[in-house]
Amino acid sequence: MQVDWSPPEVPVDRPSVARMWDYMLGGYHYFEVDRVMADQIARLYPDLPLVARANRALLRRIVHFLSDQGIDQFIDIGSGIPTASNVHEIAQARNPNARVVYVDIDPIAIAHSLAILRGNPLATAIQADFRQIESILDHEQVRALIDYEKPFALILLALLHFIPDDDEAYGAVRTARDRMAPGSYMAIVHTSYECAPPDVLEQIQKISAGAATTKMRTRQEILRFFEGFELVEPGLTFIPLWRPDQEDTLFFEHPERTLNYCGVGRKL
Repeated sequence: MQVDWSPPEVPVDRPSVARMWDYMLGGYHYFEVDRVMADQIARLYPDLPLVARANRALLRRIVHFLSDQGIDQFIDIGSGIPTASNVHEIAQARNPNARVVYVDIDPIAIAHSLAILRGNPLATAIQADFRQIESILDHEQVRALIDYEKPFALILLALLHFIPDDDEAYGAVRTARDRMAPGSYMAIVHTSYECAPPDVLEQIQKISAGAATTKMRTRQEILRFFEGFELVEPGLTFIPLWRPDQEDTLFFEHPERTLNYCGVGRKL
């Protein structure tokens, strides 16, 4: 059954990563198929809903850091369905003139983002695929908000492991890097299963294949995305260890349980 927040052309019988994430964060823009898939994965990996919360807390810390460096332009690709503490809310609380573009491949994510952003002239959302990064950067609505002659932040949280082809993933990042002014920043969160039990990984990958094809890269492979960037302290770490503050205590004692590395690099 179609609901009033979902575009009519969106199939309701196939799970969506964006909607599954929304469900785990306590949102309500998901279908039964999304809930079932998320619950199946969480039975194998019970930390998953908490990892979603830890990732959302990390986003706040990253945007605060970038704002403190004087960054006032943000492109958030793979932004998902908006929940509390979105990039524009965090950045514009620090700087009311901050400009934000959200990009996602999921039409529901974009429809809901545009509804939230109505009346905010300094933020917008477009539906696009990161693998066609040139079309994103050249998009009329993006160019209306982002000045490529000045530093901006490219936020790629929990995105690149959904691009299994290495040529496409590394190529898109290189293309974006070459369009960024010196002093720009790129933030990446990427899942890695180096610390996870092999039997659990096999089961998770079988189940999640119904939602998306993924490639979990090693820490060294994730570091390759930062060629041409200087990693800021503390480098590429598990997400609870990236500039933690007193508000964030999830997984601090066992950061490897998040299965996600985070890094922020400054373009040289």
